Amino acid sequence: MRVVAGSAKGRPLKSVPGMGTRPTTDKVKEAIFSMIGPYFDGGDALDLFAGTGGLGIEALSRGMERAVFIDMESKSIETVKANLKSTGFESNAEIYRNEAGRAIKALEKRKYIFDLVFLDPPYRMKNGDALMTEMATRGLLSAGALLVLEYESNYTYPEEISGFLHLRTAKYGETAVSIFEYNPIEKEQPGQAGEEDVIHEN
Repeated sequence: MRVVAGSAKGRPLKSVPGMGTRPTTDKVKEAIFSMIGPYFDGGDALDLFAGTGGLGIEALSRGMERAVFIDMESKSIETVKANLKSTGFESNAEIYRNEAGRAIKALEKRKYIFDLVFLDPPYRMKNGDALMTEMATRGLLSAGALLVLEYESNYTYPEEISGFLHLRTAKYGETAVSIFEYNPIEKEQPGQAGEEDVIHEN
């Protein structure tokens, strides 16, 4: 794995020891940022199931100002720290070991507001939509914030999630990625939220 683009382009990233973590491949990572960016002019990002920290670090490399990394596994936390050090983004990052639900409550107390959120939970977890709703309820999302939900491609999340506009879904083998925009004020145009642009790539 490596940083695909931006100021840290080409820097290698360490993997989490063991087989419990499923890192986002460089191919999928590049596709994600082609859909949401590909570059940013500041802003705060949240990598909620950080693993290696690859998604949050890629966002920093492409112009996000700060990123918060959350994971409940100590090996992942150590890997994120090592990868931030090797890419030079230590001063732009905060790292916390916590379970996702508890982390969201803690972030609310600290009054964080995010412009970009990565949700890449273990495939056995099917609560990405609930976590999105929880973040919105607790005021953690800026208007127009982008949320990237990564999950197993044979699973389907609801096309309509209250307060979120579905922008796109793409499938890459066993992995699916859905992009949502947090937009609780403006009314959705007819057909927008229900239309799913699905791309299959092998």
